Amino acid sequence: MELHGARALVTGGAGGIGAACVEQLRTAGARVAVLDLAAAPAAEASFTVDVADESAVVAAVADVAQRFGGLDVAILSAGVGGSAPLLDLTTQEWDRVVGVNLRGAFVCLRECARAMTPTAPRSGGAIVAVTSISGFLSDRLMAHYAASKAGLAQLVRSAARELGAVGIRVNAVAPGTTDTPMFEATDRLPGYRDRVARRAALGRLGTAAEVAQAAVALCTLEWVTGQVVAADGGVSLHSPIDPQESLE
Repeated sequence: MELHGARALVTGGAGGIGAACVEQLRTAGARVAVLDLAAAPAAEASFTVDVADESAVVAAVADVAQRFGGLDVAILSAGVGGSAPLLDLTTQEWDRVVGVNLRGAFVCLRECARAMTPTAPRSGGAIVAVTSISGFLSDRLMAHYAASKAGLAQLVRSAARELGAVGIRVNAVAPGTTDTPMFEATDRLPGYRDRVARRAALGRLGTAAEVAQAAVALCTLEWVTGQVVAADGGVSLHSPIDPQESLE
């Protein structure tokens, strides 16, 4: 897909990975609208929207499609984190995280796909969701977050299978330890930042721009759909039973 002139929407585009996606899409010549709780001055159009609010998402996506004359690209980056022991995890906290990361992503995906289907002769499009390597790892204190991201990865696969018939490709990028405002919450954990950086195959934290490169690239790949690409510097390759560690 050629991004120059493409009509794009980014959720969570006011900061972190989403903001980096906005910058890279605009550099490539795309027109970009953002849905976020905060304003996104770098975008052509910015809508103050909580993706957990279905009616607000429906209205905002329709507005974007009307302004741009359709929609070609959507990057679903809006998400929230959370941490709690399973036995202390409340249903309210579960609903907060799953409501944004999975339910909200579903509503955004559905509405963006609807906006893409009637735009012949430019029918079809590309949707990329930002999930997480936590969706296929088993970290303690993050059951609700991990479940939401695992569910999102499966939603991407199911949507790719179904929406391929109308020319819409659906993929996901799964970041690992990325230096974003959300990751700053881990600074309260002594030594955590340095430890996870050492465990990445590339030996450091990733940046929002690096994850955005993967997300934007997936928008352009015409023969790729239903894939979850780990953009994590190899941190998910770390094994607790690696024999090399005993020799170092």
